[in-house]
Amino acid sequence: MKSLSKAIALKHLCLLRPLFHHYSSLSPTSPVLENPTPDHNHPLFESFSRLCFHGPLPDAMATMAILDSHGLIADPVSYSHLIKLCLKHGAVDHGRLVHRHLSSRGGHLELFLSNSLMGMYVKFGLLGDARKLFDQMPRRNVVSWTTMIAALANLEEKEEALSLLVEMQRDGINPNMYTFSAVLRACNTLRTLWSIHSCIIKFGLESDVFVRSSLIDIYSKFGDLEYGYRVFGEMVTRDLVVWNSIIGGFAQSGDGYKALELFTQMKKAGFLANQGTLTSVLRACTGMVLLEMGRQVHVHVLKYERDLILNNALLDMYCKCGSLEDADAVFQRMSERDVISWSTMISGLAQNGRSNEALRLFDSMKLVGAKPNYITIVGVLFACSHAGLVEDGWFYFRSMERLFGIEPGREHCGCMVDLLGRAGKLQESVDFIHSMKFKPDSVIWRTLLGACRVHRDVNLAAYAAKEILKLEPEDEGAYILLSNIYANSQQWSGVEHVRKAMRERGVKKEPGRSWIELGKKVHVFTVGDLSHPQSDFIVRELNRLIGRISNKGYIPDTEFVLHDLGREQKEELLRYHSEKLAIAFGMMNSTKGKPIRIMKNLRICGDCHSFAKLVSKTEEKIIIIRDPVRFHHFEEGVCSCGDYW
Repeated sequence: MKSLSKAIALKHLCLLRPLFHHYSSLSPTSPVLENPTPDHNHPLFESFSRLCFHGPLPDAMATMAILDSHGLIADPVSYSHLIKLCLKHGAVDHGRLVHRHLSSRGGHLELFLSNSLMGMYVKFGLLGDARKLFDQMPRRNVVSWTTMIAALANLEEKEEALSLLVEMQRDGINPNMYTFSAVLRACNTLRTLWSIHSCIIKFGLESDVFVRSSLIDIYSKFGDLEYGYRVFGEMVTRDLVVWNSIIGGFAQSGDGYKALELFTQMKKAGFLANQGTLTSVLRACTGMVLLEMGRQVHVHVLKYERDLILNNALLDMYCKCGSLEDADAVFQRMSERDVISWSTMISGLAQNGRSNEALRLFDSMKLVGAKPNYITIVGVLFACSHAGLVEDGWFYFRSMERLFGIEPGREHCGCMVDLLGRAGKLQESVDFIHSMKFKPDSVIWRTLLGACRVHRDVNLAAYAAKEILKLEPEDEGAYILLSNIYANSQQWSGVEHVRKAMRERGVKKEPGRSWIELGKKVHVFTVGDLSHPQSDFIVRELNRLIGRISNKGYIPDTEFVLHDLGREQKEELLRYHSEKLAIAFGMMNSTKGKPIRIMKNLRICGDCHSFAKLVSKTEEKIIIIRDPVRFHHFEEGVCSCGDYW
């Protein structure tokens, strides 16, 4: 093998043939080799150094084999570049050969070479090799400790990473900003985070931009955005990384308004958004269903047209804002698609009531050879459920593990409960729940409860609600639905029993809220609240709409009022539901040809659903309402949900 390596090297370095012959003539016991002090200016070493810098890697390795066969060692800088070359080519075995060659002379390696080798093992995912080398190093420095701590933190070996920080200080090595940025990722409790934060202050690194950015990230992760924002506010100077951290923290926590406010401040401060910024801002627009703001962000995204992560975020935003035309345009333009792209588009179509298109897209995905993942199948089963395709749903559920190697999870089972419930197969749905491999959670029982409400199965609905309350005793939705079920069947003692339980547990109904984007402002409406500056005009427009649709047969459905009140009182309560107020406001301020887009915090009630259908017909206006589960596209008196939600 050595002679082959030698031949390869000689082929590419023929000008050095005399020198090779000189080294080849040396015997293993030659005095020169017993204490080699090679001149690194010789052509052999110069050529080896050049190959380590620029490659090709096989030639560099072959030349190293010649050096190894004669006990010769080149300069450390060349080896550090050879290690980088191995990393660049993903050559694990070559990297190990370099380590073996460097260790062959005995003694300890130069510290920076040991660090380079350890870093190589970490990047190859060989934590065991990295740790073995780390433990053998006699004079570790801050780079050595930080590399090992970061590797452990990244691999979720959090306790070990934290213990290494303690050992590091006992060893007399002070952590630096990179050490703390790494160890912060290993914090698994707020108490630990506070302890590390104190340590950062002790070493005088609390003002470091890199450390503060990491602090903001980890406080956001623990949901303590108030403290993360305080860390951000204390900074005298800020860079783009810090802005991205705080904007991303608020976007991920669901506070889209604050994320967008900070984005505006960042631009005023003179910082240009990059891919990370735009991804977070799109996430904020998605959560708040701010389509117009999302479209403005899209303009910035065009600079990074080939960025897959950014395009996926843009695709998700359009899908979850109910603009499938824009989503499809982005999807078709994407030069590269991954499983996230396909899954996002399939789920988007399904959630917007276009189930058959979703299933056709799934077939296209399989044809191009893209492998579905867990989320893809959730979207497929959701599409089957909302299209009433019971047999197709069963096929995909029963074959997903065999066809795609995906084991059914809770979300898949939830879709099957929904599928069977929608089809009116309530007992089959209950049997399925009891046959699951894991214990049903409250989400599963809520799905069954929704189906029972639609199909008016009082006994089974009461059973499902009680199962929810066993798991989540303070779940307001279950109490309210159970009360509604009793009220619909005139079982007022049952209603009073539920209300008493709510009072005893301090459970209060979350008020219905709807919001609508107009220009660059979001208008929020709460049920029964007429405090909006334009409330007089809104009520007048609402009365006009009710008058128009009453001529088309609209009668308020008082079934959706939970109180034991007279009909007139019930109708008055229904009149000022938040989505009705938002629709009236949207009609007052709408542009011809543009849909009205509304977001709700609770599921739309049946009366408001009928109201929206009829308004879409009489006013010839598309109304799109997104509730926590799905979209409702109302057009010409018809809803995309098929009147089941």
